[in-house]
Amino acid sequence: MDIKDLNISHKRRLRYKGTNPRRFEEKYKELNAERYTADIQKVIGRGQTPAGTHRPICVKELLDVLDPKPGMTGLDATLGYGGHAREILKKIVPGGKLYGIDVDPIELPRTETRLRKLGFGDEVLIVRRMNFAGLPQLVTEIGCGFDFILADLGVSSMQLDDPSRGFSYKNDGPLDLRLNPHKGRPASELLKDIPEEDLIKLLIDNADEPHARTIAHVLCGQRGFITTTKQCANIIIKSLSGLHQDSRSEETKKSIQRVFQALRIAVNEEFEVLDRFLRFLPDALKSGGKAAILTFHSGEDRRVKKSFRRGLRTGIYGSIAREPIRPSSKERHDNPRSVSAKLRWAVKQHKMWVGPQLGAGSLQELNSQA
Repeated sequence: MDIKDLNISHKRRLRYKGTNPRRFEEKYKELNAERYTADIQKVIGRGQTPAGTHRPICVKELLDVLDPKPGMTGLDATLGYGGHAREILKKIVPGGKLYGIDVDPIELPRTETRLRKLGFGDEVLIVRRMNFAGLPQLVTEIGCGFDFILADLGVSSMQLDDPSRGFSYKNDGPLDLRLNPHKGRPASELLKDIPEEDLIKLLIDNADEPHARTIAHVLCGQRGFITTTKQCANIIIKSLSGLHQDSRSEETKKSIQRVFQALRIAVNEEFEVLDRFLRFLPDALKSGGKAAILTFHSGEDRRVKKSFRRGLRTGIYGSIAREPIRPSSKERHDNPRSVSAKLRWAVKQHKMWVGPQLGAGSLQELNSQA
């Protein structure tokens, strides 16, 4: 039988110009990690994150803080790509359980599939699509608190790198920025009707943008015409064209990043969601349970720090991190996206705990309380 008689159409592989692929869709090797392992390692070796993937940050530090052991029940409140979950799952078997939650309806099924392929079945890994507001529901479901809870508040690389999600200006795409694209309204809609003074406040509160007033004025002057990431970035560049020539490039780049961050926080209500999570957190932990939170900008870190300190003063927590743990110099070099990360931890007070409250000493002190 001739192959033509089978009526099978062959789909050709994507082609690209030059030596290396530039468009997200053309990076077929990076997007197929199981088949092109060697190519993935080359990308990582260059200090880059392969397209469609995410490199977990502070893995060793988080494991030291949480100290997961066989039989424990934990929660990864921001499952993301599953990098932290993968390492934690290895530590809690046999007999342990890890709940993994995330709001992203696109990436969550992919992550669950990857973790299932590694051999983590329903008896050890329970996946739910929800945000932090579902924390009380989970506690009710398991019938007691968690031994440990992890939250990584950073946006995953697979979200940043995919232009269709609209998180980055490096490749043109819709100005969306929603973690759940089926809920709420995209950033382009926000910019259509937000008052200029409110936009100024948003840029300052969410990103500490020093040129907030200048940028907000120009963005509001282009209402209804900003629909893509490139359009937004170009308008910001235009608004800052008066900066000194020597510093314009770097200053402008930082401002674009801050504006995108501020808009992302706004459309996802990230601060409000984090505040709810921090309120629910103590009741979701067992006596002596541990919490670890990775933040990536000052607004998040301030909220976590204040919540943990307030919990220490009121006796909810027995110990907290007085200073954040930072990624090692090697990790910062190997993974530039880890540079701004800060890790803070807290240990819930033992009900029968007696004696003076401990400060945030060494990790050995923290683990001795478990």
